Amino acid sequence: MNNTFKKELPIIGIVLLPFIYLGYIWNSLPEQVPMHWNLKGEIDDYGSKYSLIGMVFLLPVLTYVLMLVVPKIDPKKRMESMGGKYNQFKFILVTFMSVLALFIIYISNNKTLSNPNLIVVLVGTLFVFMGNYFKVIKQNYFIGIKTPWTLESEEVWKLTHLLAGKMWVIGGIIIIICSLILPENINFYFLISITTVISIVPIVYSYLIYKKLKNTNE
Repeated sequence: MNNTFKKELPIIGIVLLPFIYLGYIWNSLPEQVPMHWNLKGEIDDYGSKYSLIGMVFLLPVLTYVLMLVVPKIDPKKRMESMGGKYNQFKFILVTFMSVLALFIIYISNNKTLSNPNLIVVLVGTLFVFMGNYFKVIKQNYFIGIKTPWTLESEEVWKLTHLLAGKMWVIGGIIIIICSLILPENINFYFLISITTVISIVPIVYSYLIYKKLKNTNE
């Protein structure tokens, strides 16, 4: 067993947790399980319990595979230059996806989503986590705010991600706070609004800062 595989064992274990839990409760699951809930936490769609297997593959497994492949196909090898930071990023992101998969399996098994805002809390937590890592993500084609202007200029990439990092952290915190104090239907619109703002503003900013730097250099 080589050292690389040994280092991957903890994260592989995390990837397998949803499969272990799903296997444990498999026989107790009905053939049709809840697959979607409305804003009030009421079930509005059912699907085959086998679809839960696909969901587990789409969340932790696919995320883990992508995070393994990206450094190898990155033409500029910038992801490898992140070293331990990239491994931390991979570990936390895969852990988040496994927890999300476990949560979905749990509520499908219990046929209840007592508080729909719990999903929003998870989304807000992910935003805070992503925002904290934006400042250390190197210029690449796979992760981050990838616009023609950030990919053209390393300085634009850095400035854009510094702004985006702050916005995603603040936006995530606001989402978490709102999910704790606001009704589900209102909180949903807050989530959409904040997500739109923290996604679009860095894109616009990357263009503006690129034009500013270009004019200064000329």
